[in-house]
Order: sequence, then structure tokens, then C-alpha cells
Amino acid sequence: MEQALKGIRVIELGQLIAGPFAAKMLAEFGAEVIKIESPGVGDPLRKWRMMHHDTSVWWAAQSRNKQSVTLDLRSPEGQEVVRRLVASTDVMIENFRPGTLEGWGLGWEDLKAINPRLIMLRVSGYGQTGPYRDRPGFGVIGEAMGGLRHLSGEPGRTPVRVGVSIGDSLSALHGVIGVLLALAHRERNGGQGQVIDVALYESVFNMMESLVPEFSVFGTVRQPAGSSLPGIAPSNAYRCRDGKYALIAGNGDSIFRRLMSVIGRDDLGDNPVLAQNDGRVKHANEIDAAIQEWTQARPLDEVLSYLHEACIPAGKIYDVSDIVEDPHYQARDMLLDGQLSDGTPATLPGIVPKLSGTPGKVRRRAPTLGQDTDEVLESIGIDAATRIEWRARGVL
Repeated sequence: MEQALKGIRVIELGQLIAGPFAAKMLAEFGAEVIKIESPGVGDPLRKWRMMHHDTSVWWAAQSRNKQSVTLDLRSPEGQEVVRRLVASTDVMIENFRPGTLEGWGLGWEDLKAINPRLIMLRVSGYGQTGPYRDRPGFGVIGEAMGGLRHLSGEPGRTPVRVGVSIGDSLSALHGVIGVLLALAHRERNGGQGQVIDVALYESVFNMMESLVPEFSVFGTVRQPAGSSLPGIAPSNAYRCRDGKYALIAGNGDSIFRRLMSVIGRDDLGDNPVLAQNDGRVKHANEIDAAIQEWTQARPLDEVLSYLHEACIPAGKIYDVSDIVEDPHYQARDMLLDGQLSDGTPATLPGIVPKLSGTPGKVRRRAPTLGQDTDEVLESIGIDAATRIEWRARGVL
């Protein structure tokens, strides 16, 4: 079964998370991804978090299905290789600080002149324009500027990070959406490429729901609310007898009535004041206290059993051991048997989204540094003698 992006060639000049995560998703759905890495050291992600034989196990998930080519982009020879590759490339992905590629003669105008059909995804902290464009930006800064960090944590305490590099990953997802839109436009409306300008802070800001309209209309500055969902009730984490927490979302009108029946509080469920969300929000503390009184008398498993039987959205808080043991994860192929670069078995995350006709798949494991350099350079006419010379001078 052919994949949706078969025949699409991608050059990845990015490193760490935002650009490479976007390329990973394109590769999982059939795109050929040629990842350019610095000679000798490669993508810094190879050394992030927990290591196995000097390589991060994260690398096995982030870089599967990709080819690795080592190239010094600061050298004239390296820049010329990129230009040759661009001539037959559909998408280029980069997440350098704005202006970096222009300084190497690899900016949009330079590359568009070589290949007018090229689509260029540019991910940066603040975007390619604006007064902050030249500032270095990481995901944590984008999360803060986008409004997320202010809302994360408990009221009155130091704002906390989400726990993963969500700003980078959200930017990657917005980048993938942009690439697919640009590919569709190119196919249907004239055959020209374009630039996709993704800023980390804007990708986070796009997830901020009603934050700005509420401030605009009411002057309200939304504040952190811990485990509750402000303005929507009831939706919270409730402590159970065994010290574990049940997440319960009883905020639909009919769901709320069922929930109150389960916990023996039909007086609340039948109260016309609480029939809709705007009324419940005014009494959220009273409702939460009633639910908490019920959950703290029962262990988590019993709480969830009652709630699932009544079709009330509820669940536990998973750690990674819960994830890998969960039969639903397994049934939906969200835990794949994979390998590290040395063949060591490793469980890796599955592929999303699920396409019925052209599903994503893992075609090859993550490459060792420079694994595909010779094959790729030979394909664009750079002979063995030249490659030997370039290696001696650190170009490859």
C-alpha cells in the first residue's frame, strides 16, 4: 500500500526538536527525508536525556525513517551540495535563527531561484519578521510568551513547565499543517512553492482558547487553576482513598446529572440552578466538595468502575509504566517494537494520525551519524575522490 507522501523529498536542516519533529511526521507517511548534520557531532539531540552507547534513545524515535548526511553548511562546498539537492527537493525544513541561511547564501530567494516549486518551512522563536526576530528562541520561551507558562501550576506558586517540550512540538505540528497546505496548493493552483513561517510563541498562542477574547471583553486576566478547568464545571482531579487521583469531567449537562446520581447527590443533579454550565460554575466549589467526599471513600479502581459503567468521562493519571502496560495502547499499535542503531530492542511510540488507506509506518531505524552521506552525494554527481578530499578537510 503506497503512502500518502511517497515521492516527496524533504531536506531537513533543523536540529533538536521543532524542525526534526515535523520531518519525522512527514517521513512516517512516506516522504524521503535527508537530514543534514554537522560532521563529527551531528544533531545535539543525539546527546539529550538518557544515553545508550553514547547515543540518546530519544534519537531512535525522533529520527526513524530518515537518512543522515554529514555536511559543514558553513563551507562553500557544503552550501553547493545543498543547492544541488534543492534542485530536486519538494520541501526544506530549517529552524535556525532568522538570517542564518541568508548568510550562507541559502536563503529563500537564493533557493527559490534554483527550484520555484520548493516549499520552505522555517521554524524560529519569534518568526522571520517583527522586532524580536533576531532573538534566540527555545520552546520554553515560546511557552512563556504564548501564555501557557502563566497558566501552568497552582495559584500563588511558581509557574511550572508542562513536562515535555510542548512549544517545540506544537510548532512542528503547525509546520506539518503548513507543508501539507502548501503541497496541496502547489498541486492544484499553479505549481509554485512558498515559505511557511512558524514561530514558537505563535504556535503556543494558537492553543490559548478564549484567553484574549475574555481579556478584551471583560478585562479578565486568566490565572493558573491547578487541576481544575476554570469556567467549566465540574472538571477536576479528585483524591481517592488509596491516595491516587481520578480525573472526572462531568461538565456536560446530562453527564452532570448522571454523575450526581452515581455519587448519591440527586439533589444537586435535579437542581435547576445547576442544569447548565454557567450555573454550575458559580457553585463549582460546592460540587467539587460533593464529588471529593464520594471519591475519598473509595479506591481509584472502584471509582473508575462506577463512572465508566455510567458513561461518565473519567480516568487515572498515567505514568509511563501505565502506558506500556495498557491494553488499549497495544490494541491501537501505539507501542511499536523497534531497534536502536546497534540493534538493541526498544519500544517506540506508534504513529498518529491513523489513516485507513495510506497509513504511516516505520521503514527504517534511525541512522548513525553520516550513514547515508556517500549514497546521497553520489546521487548528485559528487564522486568518491571528491568525497575523500572533503572528509579530509572536515566538509563531510
